Amino acid sequence: MATILQKYRQNRRELGAMLTPDGRCHFCVWGPFAQQMTLHLLGPEDQYLPMERDAEGYHRLSVEGVAPGTLYAYQPDGNAERPDPASRSQPQGVHGPSQVIDAAFAWTDDRWAGIPLDQYIFYELHVGTFTPEGTFDEVIPHLKDLAALGVTAIEIMPVAQFPGERNWGYDGVNLFAVQNSYGGADGLKRLVNACHAHGLAVVLDVVYNHLGPEGNYLSDFGPYFTERYHTPWGAGLNFDGVNSDHVRRFFIENALNWINEFHIDGLRLDATHAMLDFSANTFLETLVDAVRQEGERLHRQVVLIAENDRSDDRLLRPVELGGYGLDAQWSDELHHVLHTLLTGEAFGYYEDYGKFSQLVSALKHGFVYSGAYSPFRGRHHGTFRTDLPAECFVVCTQNHDQVGNRMNGDRLSQLVSFESLKLASGIVLLSPYLPLLFMGEEFASPTPFLFFSSFEDPELAAAVSKGRAEEFDGHDWSEDVPDPQDEETFQRSRLDHSLRGQGRHALMLDFYTELIRLRKTLPALSHLNKDRLEVIGYEREQVIFMHRWHEDHLETSDVIAVYNFSDHPVTLSLPVPAGNWKCMLHSADRRWQHETDSQITPEIPDWDADSPAELSLPATAFILLVKHEHQDIDLKIEEQP
Repeated sequence: MATILQKYRQNRRELGAMLTPDGRCHFCVWGPFAQQMTLHLLGPEDQYLPMERDAEGYHRLSVEGVAPGTLYAYQPDGNAERPDPASRSQPQGVHGPSQVIDAAFAWTDDRWAGIPLDQYIFYELHVGTFTPEGTFDEVIPHLKDLAALGVTAIEIMPVAQFPGERNWGYDGVNLFAVQNSYGGADGLKRLVNACHAHGLAVVLDVVYNHLGPEGNYLSDFGPYFTERYHTPWGAGLNFDGVNSDHVRRFFIENALNWINEFHIDGLRLDATHAMLDFSANTFLETLVDAVRQEGERLHRQVVLIAENDRSDDRLLRPVELGGYGLDAQWSDELHHVLHTLLTGEAFGYYEDYGKFSQLVSALKHGFVYSGAYSPFRGRHHGTFRTDLPAECFVVCTQNHDQVGNRMNGDRLSQLVSFESLKLASGIVLLSPYLPLLFMGEEFASPTPFLFFSSFEDPELAAAVSKGRAEEFDGHDWSEDVPDPQDEETFQRSRLDHSLRGQGRHALMLDFYTELIRLRKTLPALSHLNKDRLEVIGYEREQVIFMHRWHEDHLETSDVIAVYNFSDHPVTLSLPVPAGNWKCMLHSADRRWQHETDSQITPEIPDWDADSPAELSLPATAFILLVKHEHQDIDLKIEEQP
C-alpha cells in the first residue's frame, strides 16, 4: 500500500499531456492492451510519432515545439484514433481529439486554507442551469448574493466532459477534462478563485463508480472494467482485479488533480456503494489516504463526502477503528422523513418513512435505519452507530436527486404550503448537522429541475427517452413524461433569479438568511454537538421539541426550537429549563407573512418559564427561543462580506 501511494505522490501529474518548463510536452497514457501506441499531433502537417512502452503498459513520449491548443489523439496498435483517457480538454466533444492546454493560472488565493468541516453550509448547483448562459463565469456575479445568504460552500454537480452540451454530469467520460460548454478548465479556475475571494469553499461532485455510455473509450486502452461486477450503469470498474493498481492510479490522480490544479476544497463521491471492491485495502481507503496526504502537503483543509445508500457507518468511522475515515456523507434519511410527513407521499423508498418517531431519530442521531427491517428493501438495513459526530451528516430538504428523479422535477415549493417550507427549513438549518441547500431553494423557486441529456448517438438517445417514459409507466399521471433529450426539458430547468426580489420569494430569502445568521451567531447552534442535544417527539400533537446547549469557560448558550407539524394550533406542556427566554424567530410572525396569508400573527413576549412550561403554537409553525440572561444578541441581520 505504501509503495502504491508513494507512486501516486511522485507521479501526481504524469498522466495526460503536460507542458514542461523546457518548452517540451510530455505525453503519458496507460495502455497495456497496445504493444505500440502512436501519438497523432494534428495540424497543418500531421505528425504520427511512436511512443515508448514500459513493462507496466505505460506509453510515454516527450516532444518539442508543442504549443497550447495543439490537438492530438492516440492510435493503439494502428487501430481507430481515440482521445486521451486523461485529456484536459475536449473542444470537439467526447469523440473528437484531445487538446494540449497550459495549466498555468494567475491564482490570487494564496492565503486560502479552506474552512473547518463544522462550518460548512452547502449550496448545491448545476452550472448549466444556474444561469441563462450556463457557464462558470456567469456563476461568479451571484457569489456575492450567496455569501450574503450565509452559505459557506458551493457544491458543483459533475463537470467532467460528457456527450453533448446538456447533462446532469453523471455521464462524464473524460474525467480530467472540464466540460467545454461550461467554459473549460480556465473557467472553472476563475470560479474557484472568485469563490475563495468571497470566503466560499468549493466542493466538486465526482463520479468514480462508472463512466457514461457514450464516448467511453477506456476499454480500448486497458482493463479499466471488469465483468465480475455489474452496476446499474454496466460493468463495474476494475478496482481489485489484475492490473487494478493502475486503474486506481488513474482515478486517484484525477482526484489529486482537482485538489492541486483547480484548488478544489472537497470532493463529493457519487454512489460509493457502487464502487465494488473486495480487496483487503479497497480503492476507497486508498483514495482517502492519498487525498489526506495531499491536503497536508498543500496545508489546506480538504474534505471528502460520500453518497452511500447502505447506511454504513464504516465510511465515517476513523481508520484506527476499522473505518474508511471519510469526513461526512449525505444523510438522505432526514430528507425522506421530512418529505413524507409534509407531503404524505408513500411510494417507492418513501414507504420506509412517514413515522413521527423517525423524525426524532433522524434529528437525534442523523439516521433512521441502523439494522431495522426496511419494507422497501425487504430486508434489514443499516449499521450506524450513535457516537458519530454531528458534522459527519449532510442534511437537506431537497437536492438534485430528490427533485430531479421525480417525473416532473417538482421542488418541495410545488408540493407543500409556504408555511411547510418554512417549517422544513427550520428543521434542517437549526439541526446540529451540516445543511445543504439546492439552488433556488432559498427563495422558494418554482422552477423544476428535470432529468435532461443530449446524447449524440441516435440509438442511445432514443433508448434514454424510452427508458425515462417507462420508468413512470403505470403511475397515475395525466401528463406525458418530459423527454430528457428535448432541449425544452433543459430550458425549463434554468433557474429564474429575478424571483429573488418578488413577493413570497423575497420573503423566503430573508427567512433563510435570518435562519443561517442565527445558526452562525448563537453558540448553541454553531457548535455541532449531539451530546448537547435533546429531542422529544409528541406524536399525538405532531410536535417536535429540540433543546440544544453549549457550555465552555467562555460562554453558556441555550436554545429551544419547537415545531408544530399539525394543521391546527396546539398548546402543550414542555420540559423547558426554567429561566427567562427570548423569542429569536417565530415562523408565523408578521415579518415572515405575505400580505395574502391568513395565518394569525402570534404574540411573542419574553418568557419567564417554569419547568415544565406551557407553550402555544399556530398550525404548521415553529419558534426558536434563546435563554435571555446568557445572551446580548443583535437582532439585525449582519452584513455579509
